[in-house]
Amino acid sequence: MPNVTLPNKSIIEVEASTPAIEVAKKISRSLAEDSLAVKINGKISDLNTPIASDCELQFLTFDDPEGKEVYWHSSSHLMAHAILALHPEAKFGVGPAIEDGFYYDIDIDKTLTPADLEAIEKKMHEISDQDASFERKVVKKEDALKFFDLKKDPYKVEIISALEGTITFYSEGDFTDLCRGPHVPSAGKLKYFKLLGTSGAYWRGDSKNKMLQRVYGVSFPKKKMLEDHLKMIEEAKQRDHRKLGRELELFVFHDIAPGAPFWLPKGMIIFRELEKFIREELDRLNYDEISTPMLVKKDLWEQSGHWGHYQENMFILKVEEDIYSLKPMNCPESTYVYRHKVRSYRDLPLRYSEIGRLHRNEISGALGGMFRVRQITMDDAHIYCRPDQILREINDIIGLVRRVYGLFSFEVSFKLSTKPDGAMGDPKLWEEAEKSLRQALENNGIKYGVKEKDGAFYGPKIDIQIKDALGREWQVATIQLDFVMLPERFDLTYIDADGQAKRPVAIHRAIFGSFERFVGILTEHFAGAFPAWLSPVQAAVLPITDSFNDYAKSVVDTLKAGKIRAELDDRNEKVGYKIREWETKKVPYMLIVGQKEKDSGTVSVRKHHEGDKGSVSLSEFVESIKKEITEKK
Repeated sequence: MPNVTLPNKSIIEVEASTPAIEVAKKISRSLAEDSLAVKINGKISDLNTPIASDCELQFLTFDDPEGKEVYWHSSSHLMAHAILALHPEAKFGVGPAIEDGFYYDIDIDKTLTPADLEAIEKKMHEISDQDASFERKVVKKEDALKFFDLKKDPYKVEIISALEGTITFYSEGDFTDLCRGPHVPSAGKLKYFKLLGTSGAYWRGDSKNKMLQRVYGVSFPKKKMLEDHLKMIEEAKQRDHRKLGRELELFVFHDIAPGAPFWLPKGMIIFRELEKFIREELDRLNYDEISTPMLVKKDLWEQSGHWGHYQENMFILKVEEDIYSLKPMNCPESTYVYRHKVRSYRDLPLRYSEIGRLHRNEISGALGGMFRVRQITMDDAHIYCRPDQILREINDIIGLVRRVYGLFSFEVSFKLSTKPDGAMGDPKLWEEAEKSLRQALENNGIKYGVKEKDGAFYGPKIDIQIKDALGREWQVATIQLDFVMLPERFDLTYIDADGQAKRPVAIHRAIFGSFERFVGILTEHFAGAFPAWLSPVQAAVLPITDSFNDYAKSVVDTLKAGKIRAELDDRNEKVGYKIREWETKKVPYMLIVGQKEKDSGTVSVRKHHEGDKGSVSLSEFVESIKKEITEKK
């Protein structure tokens, strides 16, 4: 009889071939009801998978990331079933779970409307009510090709033709799809869902292929969870950085330069404040700033390996008889700074920071405001150090990450990605590097997840995610150890204490990731109401009537003399109108001035979203806001 080890290390003895769901029922009825799939010795499987031998068992619910993925992928099958029932002529591409729900790519003769989506939702509910089981079947390749006729299902046939090894189908009621699975036990588990819209998507992301319709949806096991998510989506629409960017005059986009923002004066204030802040932090940590060329011969990219693996994402130019590229990343060029002279072990670590423009040839369909651009401003850095210095350097980077993200009230999470199959480099060095990363995380009291075998081929890494005010997660920073790409390919060495040439370790890291994306995230996180130190206008001065314009102007002059970004609103409008308008501009402070304020040398302070804060002397306000700006509250 197999012994099953649970996550709490308790052991249950079961009969051989007992389905995993029966084990869940032994533990508790609620666990059996909430379980969506099971992880057997680390592999995610259907709940009806039999237990054949001793194993470790973990039941996955919607609280687990893998459980969500199973739930949302099953929901994409339910949606495809409904679409086929209503539109038998539809041809299907792929339907995966994504970060916040699911989609399915379909080839259909009509453009789906909101009314069509409502009809599909209604049919999904009908199918869910039938509660048919998801049944897995292993098929031979030739049988799979016969099932999916080339004329009826060309996309499935294309996928199957390229497959090797085990091919599986999943059937639910009278709907069968090509799928690896796993899935929830039955369609009745899928209760609360909403189809969110459609977009165009080239088959397999290639603009040479046909444009399909991508239908997006989201689903939850509880009604309130769906309601809360839909409220969050509505709030996100109001916070959309593209909308706020225009309204607050931060940045705009034009077809003349797809994927590259036009920074407006107020947006550049935010950009420059972030730039100033990160430079101050790096100066404190003894970084040396460098700048490397934007246009580089292809020889560099051939040596780094990017020419063979990344060429399609590069902008390539012919200059006279040579081929050049606009750089898509800074990494290889930093090696030329490193090796412009002989390095000693005493020189290390060398911390090279670079705030520079990069260009990546993203396909036009993938561009999306500041979140996916072709022109990127990266707060990059490459640290060259000895193996014995890795721990200290990682500690310092983690400290920098926590300080920076803490300023913006982001919730931060960390994942350690370990050695993948086929990794290059000395296994002992890998072992020491992973040990250093673990130790750095633990020394900083950080709880972290592990992404087994998800490191790069040249070194392990720490992936860092932030959670914004709406609970959305963003992948931003990465701390990447590199033993191979830069040190080996560019023959980097230092002379050690024993007089022998040794390879340094390179650490790649960025904090903001890119200024464009980070400003987009910040805009939505703060809903455009930036903290005072970042706000393009920190205080607006509003005279009650024209007769107080001179005093209002003197207030503005005093603020500007104190390096406070202030604007005078001396329009011939009622003060209530001005207040409402400046609220929409999300300025942190409004200073209202009239006869009382003029006579006493005071200002009446209103704070964004908080209202009237009372009257204070002008000098007191200046001292207060300067303290707030300096401390970056």
